[in-house]
Amino acid sequence: MSEAKIEGGCQCGAVRYVLTGEPTMAAVCHCTMCRRAHAAPAVAWAMYQQEYVEFTQSQPKQYASSADAQRGFCEHCGTQISFSASFLPGLIDITIGSLDNPALLTPTLHYWHSQHVAWAEFADVLPRYPQLPPFE
Repeated sequence: MSEAKIEGGCQCGAVRYVLTGEPTMAAVCHCTMCRRAHAAPAVAWAMYQQEYVEFTQSQPKQYASSADAQRGFCEHCGTQISFSASFLPGLIDITIGSLDNPALLTPTLHYWHSQHVAWAEFADVLPRYPQLPPFE
């Protein structure tokens, strides 16, 4: 595990976090649930082992976006911060856009591309998976 620390938080500053170590994956999600939750055509996520994520101020408020998943957001300003799901045990996704310096983590793939919005195609050559990519 790397000792590098990456910090981030919400727009108003109430929710702050520190990430340590390397993400399991950094990717762009195109699923309909992420689109609705973020009111955006796609969302960039960095997936971490839960023990590598420390909330240093307020905890994100949790919303059960489905029977299997929770989305964390700032209850004051509404910034979307995290995603966790029963089908991803021990893992938590953090929105790359909520990092203090989003350029520190670059997505390496797209997932749920089968649900992408045609007018919002990214001009990159990253792999595109119709659903979740295989985990090694």
